[in-house]
Amino acid sequence: MKRRDFLKQTTFASGMFFVPQFLKAFEQIPTKTFGNKKVVIIQLKGGNDGLNTVVPFRNDIYYQQRANIALQPANLLKITDEIGLHKSLADLQKLYDKGFVSIINNVGYPNPNLSHFRATDIWQTASNSNEYLQNGWVGRYLDYTKANPIKAIEVDESLSLLLKGKTQNGLAVTDAKSLYNSLREPFYKNVINANTDAHLNEHNLGYLYNTMIDAKSSAKYIFEKTKIKNASYKYPKNLFGKQLKTISQFINSGLDTQVYYAGLTGFDTHANQQNTQARLLKMYAESMAVFVEDLQKNNNFDDVLILTFSEFGRRVKQNQSKGTDHGTANNVFLIGKNLKQNGLYNNIPDLSNLDKNGNLKHEIDFREVYATILDKWLQVDDTAILNKSFSKLNFV
Repeated sequence: MKRRDFLKQTTFASGMFFVPQFLKAFEQIPTKTFGNKKVVIIQLKGGNDGLNTVVPFRNDIYYQQRANIALQPANLLKITDEIGLHKSLADLQKLYDKGFVSIINNVGYPNPNLSHFRATDIWQTASNSNEYLQNGWVGRYLDYTKANPIKAIEVDESLSLLLKGKTQNGLAVTDAKSLYNSLREPFYKNVINANTDAHLNEHNLGYLYNTMIDAKSSAKYIFEKTKIKNASYKYPKNLFGKQLKTISQFINSGLDTQVYYAGLTGFDTHANQQNTQARLLKMYAESMAVFVEDLQKNNNFDDVLILTFSEFGRRVKQNQSKGTDHGTANNVFLIGKNLKQNGLYNNIPDLSNLDKNGNLKHEIDFREVYATILDKWLQVDDTAILNKSFSKLNFV
């Protein structure tokens, strides 16, 4: 049996396996320690319209290009004399006013791709637009630090490319208790009996055992760490709120995880954009505010940096369906207590200087954001992980 076919038949959630008791002696997995700093990565999936999120309400071009969907000054949360936040971001504005938010504008990369899937792959792998990588930048971080899977967790049912490395993957976990119970002996014994047969060669067996060891020890560790620690606050009753509640439980339980990943979907607003975006941004801001307050109450906010991105922005000119089509550069939100530069990190988009397709030109390469997080926050060799040297920013 080929390893690829074997994996397809035996995967559970993030590609984890089930380990027999005789391997228990090998469960202690050595890992390097690289500090206590944590990164929470949030993707606004579908391509959030950054221009209607951080709004240049004194710019005539903005209103000319968006006759039906431009946001009026009276409906904005003004953060400068020229810029306002979407009114649904009221809870985020409170964090902004406390100095906990940095907004980086015009973030993108050369020769941008406007496909959701390809653009997401580029952001997750930190590749060039014409480069196809099979591992994510967080996965390569795991490889570099020789970390076990618990160092990076995606709160979802399946693992994204972002957390897949060359030699090590992160974990996909939605609920610590159900994950742990699924790995109990009666179930995984059936898996062992079904797969450890003559069709598995020695290489596959070694891979199986190593992966099972990671799975079982990680699941037990997560369960034991979190079973007595519940979230301190009531989170919004939606999937995104549930994801952040899980992450807060993990962080506040002292879980030895440095990178978390979650997403809020639905931002592909080709038609009737205003209501959809308003609803989703409200969901994002409300959940984020509770999340930050929860971390603060448990004295964990100091060591957490939250990065919010979308795979691309939207076109400057609205379409005929009162929506916007796929664009390029976008804004990125960074949330943390110890930001060196909060507020607006750089200038807002220049709407008089667009590319030939009517899209925003990028000013900051998204990999400069990653390089800064890796170098200044996680304190590892960003060049080794990103496969190239990028300029560092000054937000941490």
